[in-house]
Order: sequence, then C-alpha cells, then structure tokens
Amino acid sequence: MSSRRNPLLLLSGIGISNIGGWVYLIALNLIILNETGSPLAVTLLYILGPIATICSNAWAGSFIDRVNTRKLMIGLDLFRACGIALIPFLPSLVLVYMIAFIINMGSAIFQPTAMVYMTKLIPKEDRQRFNALRSFINSCGSLIGPSIAGILFWLGTPYTAIHINALALFFSALIIQLLPNVDVMKKEAVGRSLTWETIKSDFKMVLRFSKVSSYVVRIYLLFCGTTIFMTAIDSLESPFAKRFFH
Repeated sequence: MSSRRNPLLLLSGIGISNIGGWVYLIALNLIILNETGSPLAVTLLYILGPIATICSNAWAGSFIDRVNTRKLMIGLDLFRACGIALIPFLPSLVLVYMIAFIINMGSAIFQPTAMVYMTKLIPKEDRQRFNALRSFINSCGSLIGPSIAGILFWLGTPYTAIHINALALFFSALIIQLLPNVDVMKKEAVGRSLTWETIKSDFKMVLRFSKVSSYVVRIYLLFCGTTIFMTAIDSLESPFAKRFFH
C-alpha cells in the first residue's frame, strides 16, 4: 500500500471495536442469564440487534452522507463506551434492555460510517487487499472475542469484561483520532442540514434502485433473514451450555 500507517490504524480501530463487541455481547448474555435464568430474556437481548439495525438504517444513510465520518466514528465509539460502562450500575433489567438497544443502534450506524470512511481513505488500487485484511480481522474477532471473554470471566466476573470492553472502545476512539480527516475537501457535502424532506428524498432514491435491481434486493433480504435465524440459534447456546454443564 502507498501508505501503511493509515490503513493499519484503521484496521486496528475496527479490530478492537469488533473484538470488544463480542466480549460485550457474551458478558451481557451471562449477566442477564444469571439474573433471570430465562432463555427468553437472552433471546430478547439478541433480537435487540436486528431491531436496532432496522430502526437506524431507515435514516442513518442520509445522516452519514452529511456529517464528518471520522468525527462520527469517534463519537460513536465514545458513546458506546459510556453506555457499556453504565450497564453494571443500572438498577433494573428494563433499563439494561433500553441501554443495550441504544448501544446496538450506535453499532448499526458505526458499520456503514466505517465503510464510507474506508472508501474515501483507501485508494482504489489498494481496496481489494484492504478488504481482505478487514474480513480476516472480522473473522478472527469471532474467535478471539469469545476467547478473551472467557479469560476475563475466569479472572473476574462478567462485569469485569464489561468495564474492559468500555476501555477498549475508548482506545479505539483514540486510534481513529490519529487518522486523517477525509471530508476536509468536501465541505459542500458535509454539514448540510438533515431534514425530513431530505430523508424522504433519499428513501425515494432507494425505492427506485430497489425496483431496478430487484434481484439484489431479494439477495439482501434473504441474507438478513438468514442472519436473524442464526442470531436466534446463537441466543440459545449459553442457556443450553449452562444447564448441560451445571
């Protein structure tokens, strides 16, 4: 790559955020399972992710196109870190679900924001290699994240993992802070006000694309449905393992 520093920093920030997401999810699963003993409560926690994605994706694209993507990524990391750090001190399960839903919305907005930032930062000729490394890091996150969570549970409690995950997101924000501001040359596109008319206009554009590219939309909906079913199955793993090995 023409410049190794910026891609490595971006990959590091995304990797830490991805691993932290797994640690947070597993730790919160065990916290809710220990407090309620109900597999249904754990399933509701998993369902919050897809619901938060649906609630945020309807307007997030319009918002991301009109703000500074680097600053938004930093803000989302700090926001999620504060929300995660707050969870151990919440007095009721309802508040835990509410904060978890808001955190999931932040994560759902972070992913497309990072994708936009990557596209602007990485030169076209280097994107194939960068995306391969990013996919590798994301795949490793699904292995390393649960492993780190298990080690933290062994050394402490799920609440220890929650606090360390919050620190990891703060560290991810510091790494992203070191990256360049790729929106500095597009001031006419960044900072435009986001109104209801703007969202409706963008939504109509999506509908026009959906009508022209119906095959792509069907594949996308099939992928989303498969992901939801896989999530539902994953939610049953921790209750089953706890009862089987108890």
